[in-house]
Amino acid sequence: MSRRDGGRLPGPVRRVLEPFVDRTVAERVLISLAAILLSIAVGFVIVLVSGRIAECSAAAWTMPVTGLGFCYDPFQVYAVLFNGALGYPLAIGEPGVFNPGWTPFNLSFGLTLSETTLLIFTGLSVAVAFRAGLFNIGTQGQLVVGALATALTVLALAPLLPAGPVSGVVLVAVGTFAGAVGGGLWGAIPGALKAYADANEVITTIMLNFVAANVAYVLVLEVFRAEGSSVVATRYVPEHAQFSSWLFPGSSDFALLALAVGVGFIGALYYLVEHTSFGYDLRTSGVQAAAAEYGGVNAKLTTVRAMTLSGALGGVGGAVWVLMSEGRWIASVPDLGFDGITVSILAGNNPLGVLPAAFLFGILKGGALEIGFRTDVPTELVGVLRGLIILFVAMPEFFRMAGRYAGLRSGGPGGSGGSEANADDADGGDDGATGAAVAATEGGEADA
Repeated sequence: MSRRDGGRLPGPVRRVLEPFVDRTVAERVLISLAAILLSIAVGFVIVLVSGRIAECSAAAWTMPVTGLGFCYDPFQVYAVLFNGALGYPLAIGEPGVFNPGWTPFNLSFGLTLSETTLLIFTGLSVAVAFRAGLFNIGTQGQLVVGALATALTVLALAPLLPAGPVSGVVLVAVGTFAGAVGGGLWGAIPGALKAYADANEVITTIMLNFVAANVAYVLVLEVFRAEGSSVVATRYVPEHAQFSSWLFPGSSDFALLALAVGVGFIGALYYLVEHTSFGYDLRTSGVQAAAAEYGGVNAKLTTVRAMTLSGALGGVGGAVWVLMSEGRWIASVPDLGFDGITVSILAGNNPLGVLPAAFLFGILKGGALEIGFRTDVPTELVGVLRGLIILFVAMPEFFRMAGRYAGLRSGGPGGSGGSEANADDADGGDDGATGAAVAATEGGEADA
């Protein structure tokens, strides 16, 4: 029995997974919107129950008809969560619908876009590994290494160049390249272990996260620590070597140029994956590695290349974190790499889907900050609401990925059985012979 038809799955598991497999893009978007509404409804109940248990001097919201009072107003919580993340464009409670004083270049929206920009790179990092059939948990470690490489490179080169816009562009470019090289080399390690020693990439990437964090910490603590610093951090890179905050407040740590670079990476990665021979090798390896190798794809080399590219994207994320947000490497690196896993799943591992997924994640993070500033709702409860939205939106996509990985084909829209492989063949272009071999092999498996 082959994996292709999901024959090894127990019947109850098949019945759970099959409805999520082979949905069209429009159906998946509708499912995601329904999941967001359902998560909001469940979160509404949780806020009410929490507000009923909590102690307060006056009720923030009273339920109609029953007259029951609650310490937390769920309407206010969600209004602040989504409206606040954008800087309050809607005049809730006011006569007008829109806030006449709103400008898109506000601090709250800048913070949201800052998170979005960073998550674009980590989301792409995880997505490209997923497309090759690899589960890269190590984007966090690759980001840490890339960030440190960027900081040290810029600090070393800055004294050699005169301060100014030209040298700033050079330093930003070289620093970003250094981050890509650092992250790529760190990502190549689990790729080589997977390809030539059959080591499980999930285990190796998790372990390398700890290695990267601790090696970077010791290096900065013992060698590169800024003189007089109370925390473990390098010196600040020169201001002219950082992404400038145009239009948005500087305190938002956001630069439009960095976002434009992120969008450029999305387009470039989409073209690379969908319209090049390397992308064809990568996708066929992710769909059916054995068949791809039978058809002439060097599976081992593709594995190393995919993990190197994934690590390089994570390293670029670290470079942008240093050059846009922090201005230096500091030990308290945020969990952007782990968040990138969720972003990639939300995006269906499609580079084009990473942008809206990262933006949703940015809104949830930015809105959570607003709730902490403007309401009495505990931060732990805000974390629960964020987790609910992410869980509800990500689970259908997770089930779809699990079903496709197990070889299920529902026969529904777009599920004509092997449609993905056929599409890949069509995209293969100059690799038509290889694609035919892959399709033939897959067909043989399906018939087995």
